[in-house]
Amino acid sequence: MSGFIPPLLSGFLGTIALAFLIGLELHAYRRRSERLAAPVALGFGTTRTITLLAALGYVLWVVAPVVPFCAGLVVAGALLMLEYWKRVQAGDPALLPTVIALLAYALGPFVLVAPLAVAAVLVIVMLLALGEQTEIRKLSDAFPAEEGVTLAKFFILAGLILPLLPQAVIPGLAGITYTKVWTAVLVISGISYLGYLAHHYIFPRAGTLLTGVLGGMYSSTAATVVLARAARAEPGQAALAPAAVLIATAMMYARLMVMILLLGHADAARALAPPFAALFILSLAIAWLLARRAKNGAGPEHAVISANPLDLPVAFLFALLFVMFAAVTNFVTSNFGVNGLHVLSFAVGFSDIDPFIFSLLDGKFQVGRAAIVSAVLIASGSNNLLKAGYAMGFSRSRKMLPAAAWLAGSMVLSVAYTVFF
Repeated sequence: MSGFIPPLLSGFLGTIALAFLIGLELHAYRRRSERLAAPVALGFGTTRTITLLAALGYVLWVVAPVVPFCAGLVVAGALLMLEYWKRVQAGDPALLPTVIALLAYALGPFVLVAPLAVAAVLVIVMLLALGEQTEIRKLSDAFPAEEGVTLAKFFILAGLILPLLPQAVIPGLAGITYTKVWTAVLVISGISYLGYLAHHYIFPRAGTLLTGVLGGMYSSTAATVVLARAARAEPGQAALAPAAVLIATAMMYARLMVMILLLGHADAARALAPPFAALFILSLAIAWLLARRAKNGAGPEHAVISANPLDLPVAFLFALLFVMFAAVTNFVTSNFGVNGLHVLSFAVGFSDIDPFIFSLLDGKFQVGRAAIVSAVLIASGSNNLLKAGYAMGFSRSRKMLPAAAWLAGSMVLSVAYTVFF
């Protein structure tokens, strides 16, 4: 399109089109707010007003990017504040239409200087703010104060601590920098937090199978414990627990793969893709067979798997474990080579495998890439062995045997892959 239409004209047409959409939604918002059934004059906030305001901002920016545009912004802002004051006097304190109008005025320059995708996202946010008023209000009312504190903690982790960390390598840990450790903390905490939010707020009454999906996003081990305990407490209603345990394990492989990619270990992701994909598919297939045999619907509701994963002590503990595992791995590989690393990875599988796996991938140890990939497989496999023990120990039910057998079998398959491939 830019080859046939001059850039200024295409930018102007795009601004007008986007502003027209915003005006339509603002007009509908005003009508809903005032509960009007018949068409009546609304004063400020019509589609024409928003469209012409955006056109004015575009023209003044093209004339000169600073003085005329800023002068127009001051005048428009003053008029909008006067209009807002009148609405407040009439009993309508909503500031959103005024903010939308100011954003519409700045839309033209934004279309000219920002990437198209960013401008589109801005318009989408504006349309959602206007169109989803009821749902946003429900979410705001349901959002507890402690979650705001939690998000503030995440901003501390990402926006305060990370920029202050040096790029230097941690003494004695080749290839592992302070920023790498903290980046791993942020990625894993963020993904776990998404799973926590989904279970806690979107699906607070999740059934057994959905608990396996959501719990696997956070911690497949914790999900296994919760599901096994439910199978023991309500044996008549928890027939789907074995299937859910395997779903949580399948999600573990998906979560690990996503985190490995996000942290930039593309070579390791390619090497792990075949065994992880096979174990993921097989786990889901066996879970489907177990669920089909159970035929118990969604199963009982389950509580949230664990506490909030963005707790600052949890983040600092992960960073400490990351460094500790890196130091232990460095010692083991230096003194015992590949065989020592395999034994270590098997032992670590009975604890938290995330910091161990990412310290392996980030560090530079005296073993090859193939040995590190094998260690990741062994650690995930031995973690499945731990979950098999938890499943049987906490459920004390024969119904959990198929799931426990597959978890133990996945350990055997993981070791076999490292041997033959």
